[in-house]
Amino acid sequence: MRTVGVVWAGGVCSALLVVVAFQVSTLNGLAVLMLASAALVMAAIAGGVRRHRPAFARAWWLIFTSVGLALAGNVIFATLLPTSISTNGAAINIIYGITYPILCAGVALLPNHGRRGAAVIGLTESAIIACGAAVIWWMVFVDPTLIDTGAIDQHAYLLVEPFLDLVLLGFGVRLLLLSDSRSVSYWLVAASCVVRLTADTAYLTVGSSAGFPTPVSIVGWVVGNGLLTVAALHPSMKRTVALPDGQASLGGHGGTRIYVGTVVAVPILTGLFLLREGLNDTLGSLDVVVPMIATAITSALVVQRMRQLNRVAAERAADLETALCNEAELQRELRFRSEHDVLTSLPMRSVLHDRLAAALDSGRPGALLLLDLDGFKDVNDRFGHAVGDELLVAVSARLRELFDGALVARLHSDEFAALLEDAPLTDAWATTERVLTAMRRPLPVQGHELFATVSMGLRELEPGLPAADVSRDAYLALHAAKEAGRNQFVLYDDQLREKRLATARTVERLREALTRDEFLVHYQPLIRLADEHIAGVEALIRWQPAGEKMVPPDRFIGVSEDSGLIVPIGAWVLREACRVVAGWHHRHGTVISVNVSPRQLREPGFGLMVLDALQTSGLPPQALILEITEGVLVDSGLVTEQAISHLSMLRSHGVRVAVDDFGTGYSSLAYLRDLPIDHVKIDRSFMPAPGQPDPAARTLVKAIIDLASGLRLGTIAEGVETAEQVQLLRELGCERAQGFYFSRPVPEADAARLIGESRDRLTSG
Repeated sequence: MRTVGVVWAGGVCSALLVVVAFQVSTLNGLAVLMLASAALVMAAIAGGVRRHRPAFARAWWLIFTSVGLALAGNVIFATLLPTSISTNGAAINIIYGITYPILCAGVALLPNHGRRGAAVIGLTESAIIACGAAVIWWMVFVDPTLIDTGAIDQHAYLLVEPFLDLVLLGFGVRLLLLSDSRSVSYWLVAASCVVRLTADTAYLTVGSSAGFPTPVSIVGWVVGNGLLTVAALHPSMKRTVALPDGQASLGGHGGTRIYVGTVVAVPILTGLFLLREGLNDTLGSLDVVVPMIATAITSALVVQRMRQLNRVAAERAADLETALCNEAELQRELRFRSEHDVLTSLPMRSVLHDRLAAALDSGRPGALLLLDLDGFKDVNDRFGHAVGDELLVAVSARLRELFDGALVARLHSDEFAALLEDAPLTDAWATTERVLTAMRRPLPVQGHELFATVSMGLRELEPGLPAADVSRDAYLALHAAKEAGRNQFVLYDDQLREKRLATARTVERLREALTRDEFLVHYQPLIRLADEHIAGVEALIRWQPAGEKMVPPDRFIGVSEDSGLIVPIGAWVLREACRVVAGWHHRHGTVISVNVSPRQLREPGFGLMVLDALQTSGLPPQALILEITEGVLVDSGLVTEQAISHLSMLRSHGVRVAVDDFGTGYSSLAYLRDLPIDHVKIDRSFMPAPGQPDPAARTLVKAIIDLASGLRLGTIAEGVETAEQVQLLRELGCERAQGFYFSRPVPEADAARLIGESRDRLTSG
């Protein structure tokens, strides 16, 4: 059965009993009616607790017990004292009076679910209101009924139940005054308290003299029980109240008005009552004592309430002060966290910017120093990020020592900054050199001796410059230090900015050149030294802007590498070279050699791009040689592993690999044996100078050729310029050569002519 249906069933049953109450005219009928009404309340409480399972059901079980005792009183009244109410009124009131303290306890505990000490919350306010109501009740009902008529001595017992009703009324009012306690169930319980007081007061004033309760009393008792029935069945009976802190319990402006109205109105009404009694010459001792005692109690309760409010205010002030202190501490912590790096506890970029701006505004001398760790990525790749993080912490500690008193900040990953305030340029220069030297010493990190050399850019502070411009200039100097070979520092000058602007313009022009087809491919013949036949060509890119002179490769290749444009440019060169040489290969067996940038080998799709270029052009993989630098193969990390993976895959399809500028970068030659290589190109720097016998150069070239021959690698000499060099290479066993002696790089048409002439000479010879 649904909850709404249960509530309605309880309400209907209660309403039926109310209808019956209007028809009761005998004591036995009254006893049966109250028996049924009590049984209905008990059944509703038991069912409500079982259905809704309130977290703290003890209050409802106390109400259940009170109603049960009242039911027992009804049974006793119907069976043992059947004569009349007037004859056994005192006994009956004593039996019923026992139920009231239990009922008051139940109503008192209703809003105080589960919190220790919560039972006293709101008692002072409810007591003030109850005392005020008691004074009015005494003046309006008791005085005219019992005092003025002289019946107080005979019927004093009749005051027990109404007096307890007043206590119950206080708890009912408290139920409504407590903050956040205004549920339907609480309203019904409070209304039941009011109805019970009304019914017992009606019996006091009328029913006791008539010998039988008035309809008002009977209906009131039944309605009071009916309200408890519906309250117990309503879902809000399980509500747990969020009680207010301390003794602050008045809920909203309505509760405040009731409280203030009681405190103000009761003394006024008491005075009017005494004045009337005096004018009517009916003023007695009880007329004075009872209201005055009640008024005194009310005053004492008001004083107690003020003390409570003062205590609560003091507690809340202390709590507020604590909260404000905690909030201030939290704000400081949050600000520190927002401005400082979590790993190193160094200030971050925002702090540096503010201090830099303040230093520039002050006009005092100083310098900004940017530092970048050399090879930090290799540390992460070799030892893992945990070691890398500890290295950063160690570097931060060393920088704090080196820049004692200066602001040291962490800008990014392995990038730091130091703001040298009140330091002339000469002092800043000396500090920079000292830091550079100190950072060359190893740092102990997790059992490793790690080196953390730095590249540094130094920018002198110039008053009037924006902080952003100073930072930008320092970065230009830092990049210049890294380009110059790292482990050094560069002082900013205006030429760095001009160079950077020129580089930026070159990058933009290169982007436009790709869309305007301004790139060309020239071809330099690869000569087979045994018969000086053109066995192949090397593809070399040229840039011919429209209406301008051709741009030398050294003016744009490096920029292409740095900007990443070498990836699309290199792909275009490869496709164009394969397309052009495919016809030469089919006619003359010509092979093509194409330079590959390390940046290209970092692309995940590089290998597939090469195979696609071969398939599209029709050039066999065996006719393609990819030229790479030594660094691609001997660097450590994932980039090198990916490059080796690309080259191994392409070699498995037949593509060959040559090491360009062999011997100029690394002393370890183990990679010649273990890595995917087919040819080595002897750098021009090893060749004897034209017209100058050089035994040492001859010995070095011979060693390279013999090493390659022993490893079954082909050899190609580059930069050949004289007949003597050709003769030397032929004697030493070099297979192929290229250089100005044979031909400069030439356009496609000239290369085709040279290849054809070479083929004709070979055929005719």
